[in-house]
Amino acid sequence: MNLNNLRPAAGSTKSRKRIGRGQGSGRGGTSTRGHKGAKSRSGYSKKIGFEGGQMPLQRRVPKFGFKNINRVEYHPINLDALQKLAETKGLSKIGITELVEAGLVSSKQLVKILGNGSLTVKLEVEAHAFSKSATAAIEAVGGNAVKL
Repeated sequence: MNLNNLRPAAGSTKSRKRIGRGQGSGRGGTSTRGHKGAKSRSGYSKKIGFEGGQMPLQRRVPKFGFKNINRVEYHPINLDALQKLAETKGLSKIGITELVEAGLVSSKQLVKILGNGSLTVKLEVEAHAFSKSATAAIEAVGGNAVKL
């Protein structure tokens, strides 16, 4: 076996359909496009969501509500998660890097500390936002909440 006598397996390849090459080819004339209509014309491209002239779904369905493009979405973390993290790793300062290393958030996410659970360890917590109850709970045990 050499490179010059390699062949694909029998039946694995097909020759392409050559259209518009005259009447004798069997695919001349309308070139497999049928007669008339938009699809037979050159330059035809169906628009996204087009349903043959029927009112498309995205126009039939009623619209309501509103999406605020300026919305800032935070990833919530509760105080009990901070308590558990401080106990297992023996931390006195918890910032974004510690939360990322622990796998609680990704580095791109904004973090908001919420006041669910209890905190017994004195901590310095750095986050993008804090709830009032979380700030009160952190300061009650002698720690401080640093807003980034």
